[in-house]
Amino acid sequence: MTEAQFVGFLPGYIPPEIDMDRVQSDVADDGISVAPAYQADIPALRQVVADAREQGIDLKIVAIDINPPIDTPLRDIATEVGMANPGSTVLAMSPSYAGTYSTDFDRVTLEAGEDLAETGNPVQSSTNFVGELTDSHFAWTPFTIVVIFVTVLAVVATRMLQKWGKRASGSKAASTSVD
Repeated sequence: MTEAQFVGFLPGYIPPEIDMDRVQSDVADDGISVAPAYQADIPALRQVVADAREQGIDLKIVAIDINPPIDTPLRDIATEVGMANPGSTVLAMSPSYAGTYSTDFDRVTLEAGEDLAETGNPVQSSTNFVGELTDSHFAWTPFTIVVIFVTVLAVVATRMLQKWGKRASGSKAASTSVD
């Protein structure tokens, strides 16, 4: 009798049409790897990478010209490129999807950037992505702390008023029964 096997991770899936050795080599050269259909966009994409570098982001861009069935393979591509380039933020995109990897940005910010990077135009997509990474966001953590603090204060104040009200009604009842 065999026991059930548990795989602690999901294996990555990269479409067989993608030559990861070529992608890694291209990214190592200038930070971008594009499919032949996007060769005309190379100068503009290099500029996006340079602009991101000026803002402190080590951006790597991978643009493929086929759509995988779902967006997960793009995240797998981005992860492989990111692992080969520690400290970098990677945007992998197809005409309809985007996938990202970064150790510098949280997943929420990356997902928001992915949503803006699904334009079908690699230059516009990567510009939108960098814009999302560098845009200021609402500070939810301090806001949440303040809301919790105010709620606790309201609970404590309510309880104190309840006790004060019971004492006041108890002393009033005692004073009326003496008369």
